[in-house]
Amino acid sequence: MSIPPVAKIDSAQLRLRVQAELDTYLGSRVPRLNQIAPDLAPFGAALVDLLSGGKRLRPMFCYWGWRAAGGADSPQIMQAAASLELVQACALIHDDVMDRSDTRRGSPTAHRRFAALHDAAGWPGPGDNFGTGAAILLGDLSLSWADEMLFTSGLDQDDLLRAKPVFDEMRLEIMAGQYLDLVEQARGGGSLERALRVVQYKSAKYTIERPLHLGAALAGAPATLLLALSAFGLPLGTAFQLRDDLLGVFGDPAITGKPAGDDLREGKRTYLVALAVESANPAQTRMIDTALGNPNLTPDAVTELRQILIDTGAVAAVEAQISDLTAQAQGALAAAQIDSDARMALAELAVAATTRNG
Repeated sequence: MSIPPVAKIDSAQLRLRVQAELDTYLGSRVPRLNQIAPDLAPFGAALVDLLSGGKRLRPMFCYWGWRAAGGADSPQIMQAAASLELVQACALIHDDVMDRSDTRRGSPTAHRRFAALHDAAGWPGPGDNFGTGAAILLGDLSLSWADEMLFTSGLDQDDLLRAKPVFDEMRLEIMAGQYLDLVEQARGGGSLERALRVVQYKSAKYTIERPLHLGAALAGAPATLLLALSAFGLPLGTAFQLRDDLLGVFGDPAITGKPAGDDLREGKRTYLVALAVESANPAQTRMIDTALGNPNLTPDAVTELRQILIDTGAVAAVEAQISDLTAQAQGALAAAQIDSDARMALAELAVAATTRNG
């Protein structure tokens, strides 16, 4: 794909370029699976399908972190940035297994897809067990390929070595956040502090802050710039996940690709739910304890839980926090000593990350 002039680069073009990099990379790796055995064809196809869409926020933040540090546009940085979509694929696949989710972007989740393959083939044993195992392996493969895609991007080896600690820390934080989320679900939630910690480590840091750091580190950014990018990226990443939590309850299924109120059926103990529990009256608390996490939750029960989230003030409080965090991020961006093109692009991405409806 040809590289447009810098002045004409926008988010839509970056998404296309990320997709082109993923298509090229997967086009070189998936056939290797098929060479090992024909039975692996559905395995690679599942990853290709998952990576055929998405908002591409992480690669875009990585790209503009690179540009903010003075890096020039190139195919090499695009491949490096696109590798973050494979990290994201790993997180999504494993998260869907842990949440027992049925759909992702309007299609069956990986574990449901593999369970259906098992059942259609008439193999003995539980299809769900096969689906879970296959999905875990697919997530592991995604994380392995993310590493390979980054380190074969063609960027200077010294730059890659300088950025490796950022990449390593990002992956550690994702796994730590996922585990903390599991712990919070097992405890039944209840702590605002713990819920916010899950937000930061499971999503906020690896969605915005660490991709910015990765791009900037690849370009040789000084520590002062990394701090400035953190001041922008961490509050924005937190606002992004808080918006995601609202969409998980109130989002339009036609846009989110998941059933209405899916987070309620999955029993997610989000910051939104923790706020509601803190202010709920006894009757509301009983409803939350009884209905949250019920996979057979009726539409009427979803409506009742939604109303509790509104009536306790939790929704308004989260919206206010999103506004405050976004303003904090915008202030940090305005103060950062970075290229004007990067500043403008990051400001636009901040709006896209916090005002989206899907």
